[in-house]
Amino acid sequence: MTSAAHHPRYSARADALMDDADVRPGAEDVDGAQLDRDDRAALRRVAGLSTETTDVTEVEYRQVRLERVILVGVWTAGTVDEAERSLAELAALAETAGAMVLDGVIQRRDRPDPATYLGSGKARELRDLVRAAGADTVVCDGELSPAQLVRLEQVVDAKVVDRTALILDVFAQHATSREGKAQVALAQMQYMLPRLRGWGQSLSRQMGGGGGGGGMATRGPGETKIETDRRRIHEKMARLRREIAEMRTGRELKRQERRRSSIPSVAIAGYTNAGKSSLLNRLTGAGVLVQNALFATLDPTVRRATTPAGRAYTITDTVGFVRHLPHHLVEAFRSTLEEVAEADLLLHVVDGSHPAPLEQLAAVRAVIRDVDAGDVPELVVVNKADAATPAALAALAEAEPRHVVVSARTGQGIDTLREAVGAALPHPEVQVDVLIPYTAGGLVARIHADGEVLAEEHTADGTVLRARVAADLAADLDGYART
Repeated sequence: MTSAAHHPRYSARADALMDDADVRPGAEDVDGAQLDRDDRAALRRVAGLSTETTDVTEVEYRQVRLERVILVGVWTAGTVDEAERSLAELAALAETAGAMVLDGVIQRRDRPDPATYLGSGKARELRDLVRAAGADTVVCDGELSPAQLVRLEQVVDAKVVDRTALILDVFAQHATSREGKAQVALAQMQYMLPRLRGWGQSLSRQMGGGGGGGGMATRGPGETKIETDRRRIHEKMARLRREIAEMRTGRELKRQERRRSSIPSVAIAGYTNAGKSSLLNRLTGAGVLVQNALFATLDPTVRRATTPAGRAYTITDTVGFVRHLPHHLVEAFRSTLEEVAEADLLLHVVDGSHPAPLEQLAAVRAVIRDVDAGDVPELVVVNKADAATPAALAALAEAEPRHVVVSARTGQGIDTLREAVGAALPHPEVQVDVLIPYTAGGLVARIHADGEVLAEEHTADGTVLRARVAADLAADLDGYART
């Protein structure tokens, strides 16, 4: 996909999807069972997905810069609304990757066809649709096997990309840190390895053997080019795993340092584009990139914040999740997602204005369980309250009793959220009653920063404090205990 950074954004989200039911001629000559069977198997056009421009001045530029794609989904379970929402999300992913969405269709099947995903007849119909629309790429709403990719490409005579490859492409565009780039590269290679295939003679081309220009590590009795490619990918994957492990060690050392200082930690998690970075900025003034795009944040951002009572804690913004997040990505980003598993509290952010927020909550929780963070205490934060309907907020309140309604854009509910975070954080285990002389004001500051002050009084002899603190700080305060 062409990088979205090189062209203007064209936001065309399929917020309102309607069913385009075609009235077929001669339907009255077919009995009900046949009509129902034909209707269920037909390709259904999903309205409202196209991002094709109508501005003539931009047409030539966009045709040069962007891929023109048609989206295809196989609807195997659930309602038609769920299938269309999934395809609308695929359209948003394609748009984020820099593609122009021309059309989208879904087919009702018990399961995807093992050969061509859609079935041979519907695949030929898709070929006609691709030619008529002038598309160059088909994006499938699912992960296709290597055989399905090859066969479908042969039938439709266009490049075929599945949902997993599209998400990997979006991640690759948005990764900025060294660790993020390494994680995405590893996931891409894991995905690509079983899908390597030769074109024409390259599959059987032998390397090595003579004094040819194969270079180091390619000379010898000879191997096919595809075998060489696989070996090089395995070598690079091993190197990337070593690099990620080293960076993981550094991240763990930082976490241990925070644990030694007894500063509680909060992690923000949620569906992509739910407003996590905006919420982090509201709580901390962090100045993190906020963008109306999927996966705008890939690299975790750790900031310091305080509760209304003045207690310090760290808060981490994590990568957004999405339905059917590729397993390769979850594994590659495991070290980053461990920030969630190690947290004392999880702020699970959900977009209250989304048509299916409960589906998003379920998708995120599935990934959280995958990274062994299912036992972390969770507080649901319903964001974008200014754009949500009262009925949607009421439904979320009924489904999620432990929640706070906020708007990171307007500031609505942020003070309530701060209070809820302060109440939900674990309490230090040791209670102290001390008199700190004014000459030791640094200890008072430490109690405020790292402990929980229950009572404070300034006297002629110093500051009298009753507080809960961690064991190491309690040891430093032994000499100041009141008798």
